Amino acid sequence: MKTRTVVANEGAGMAGLRDTVSRAVTSTGAWLRSVRPDRRHLRADTVAAVPSAVGSVPDGMASAALIGVNPVIGLYASIIGPIAGGLTTSTRMMVVATTTAAALAAASALEGVDATDRPAALFLLTIIAGVLMIAAGLLRLGRYARFVSHSVMTGFLTGVAASIILGQLSELTGAEVSGATNVAKAIDLITHPGRIDVASLGIGLSVLGILFGLMATRWATMSPFVALVVPTVVVVAFGLDSVAQVRDTGEIPREIPLPALPELGLLSLDVVVGAAAVAVIVLVQGAGVSEAAPNPDGTPSRANQDFIAQGVANVAVGFFRGQPVGGSVSGTALNVAMGARTRWAAILSGALLLPIVAIFAGLVGLVPMPVLAGVLIFAAVGSIKPEVIAAIWRTGGTSQIALVTTFVATLFLPVAAAVGIGVALSLLLQLNQEAMDLRVVELVAQPDGRFLERPAPSRLTSGRATVLDVYGSLLYAGSRTLQVRLPDPAGSAGAAVVIRLHGRTTLGATFYRVARDYARKLAAADGRLYLSGLDADLLDQLRRAGGLDLAGPVRAVAATDVIGESTRQALHDADAWLVRHRAEADSPGSGGDGSGRPSNDEGTGQPPVDG
Repeated sequence: MKTRTVVANEGAGMAGLRDTVSRAVTSTGAWLRSVRPDRRHLRADTVAAVPSAVGSVPDGMASAALIGVNPVIGLYASIIGPIAGGLTTSTRMMVVATTTAAALAAASALEGVDATDRPAALFLLTIIAGVLMIAAGLLRLGRYARFVSHSVMTGFLTGVAASIILGQLSELTGAEVSGATNVAKAIDLITHPGRIDVASLGIGLSVLGILFGLMATRWATMSPFVALVVPTVVVVAFGLDSVAQVRDTGEIPREIPLPALPELGLLSLDVVVGAAAVAVIVLVQGAGVSEAAPNPDGTPSRANQDFIAQGVANVAVGFFRGQPVGGSVSGTALNVAMGARTRWAAILSGALLLPIVAIFAGLVGLVPMPVLAGVLIFAAVGSIKPEVIAAIWRTGGTSQIALVTTFVATLFLPVAAAVGIGVALSLLLQLNQEAMDLRVVELVAQPDGRFLERPAPSRLTSGRATVLDVYGSLLYAGSRTLQVRLPDPAGSAGAAVVIRLHGRTTLGATFYRVARDYARKLAAADGRLYLSGLDADLLDQLRRAGGLDLAGPVRAVAATDVIGESTRQALHDADAWLVRHRAEADSPGSGGDGSGRPSNDEGTGQPPVDG
């Protein structure tokens, strides 16, 4: 018997293993089919990939310079990110590349790391950020990205843009400055104009002139490359030695990126916190990219898969010695504008950059640092949206507070702290909005069976049933707002209240506490509370965890398939109860005072109405 059991268990185990392998093969096959190039669109995707690859050269280098590492690291990220991300995203037009916000977050996290250890610490941070993104996708946290409010995200991105502009002024002008924040560095530069190098300032202004000058022309897509090449040729041709160049920051590797294991000895709290900040920024920005660039065939994007895709891209980039990447707003917009049809436009943009880096890596060292500063300033200015800020400002005080608070925090605090404040502020604003949006109305029954809606009374009327409906959330602060807005039972006698809860899927402990307290106030005034429209799960929860006496001053009426039926039933029961108590109060020996005031109904034995 034992042998037969062992054989049976082994057989079941083998069957389970075969099922697992079969599912894995099926999933792999489905993925391979989804990423297979479509010959009909391959030409269009290749054409769209060329300007993306060319534009990623200055963008990648500038992002790496922002972190304070060799600009080649940004180029490595611009190769691996679009390939790994393009193969795995559900938003097929998304370009996973370097972003200034992620670069600024990484720079803030690594500010205290020694310059010689910074590249290795950056690779480790990128891998950790990728792992966190993958975990967020697997835990299906994509739905929570929408809880970061538009006002908070706009304030953060505007603060990032302003911080980049202020921080790059010293590189643009070739001046040595000092300060704890980019604001302080900008003030130091303004108060010491004699430190400005005229040649560097001229090169920087020429870069901005090219970028802004070509912005509205047909050469707009090539303007970053033109702004990279022309000033570089000028500096080399005229021997402007006072202008700092990329090669001054360190040796430029003349090789393609090769994978390397991270140095775990550099793991620290700052690295982990910085990685978490990068992950939040990338995921929220990526969610925005998904909305702005929907799939051409109408297939909906899946936030969790995009989370995982961006995480996979960051892990791959980290192992190939690159910096953090994410869904790029500008890169994706360029990809779409150039006529991309499938994910292969993004993949090819990374692949086309590989030979550029392998062949021309030596020339990267000749690029003047004011050029990269100009590219970053141009990108930062372009990311500021005055019309969006104005629209948010007109929305009201809550949005204004969110916008200004996040903007100021981003300017004066480490990026990780600013991200944390932004996320916390979003949640607080959400809870506050839910509480403030709550509205209580009275439903008055009409002869034709319908209900007329009107403002809820501030006080109850004796001997009358009042039906109330509630708009808004009843979780947390919403229930406390309800407590304030319920009609006051004081001064009434024998009043009944019906609270309609139709459509509610959950009620928290705060609501049950509010309902219990209100029921006690009603009972003290010889009244009763009815809760109508409860679905089966909510009714079960009410019995188990509500802490309400459903055989006493509270009665629950279950929802039915007919809208309003449970509320009419509760109102009918309340009216019947009021009539019965008036009769009992007026009858001899009832304990009433003959005035029609009903006595409490605790001992009537009437069962709660459960539907």
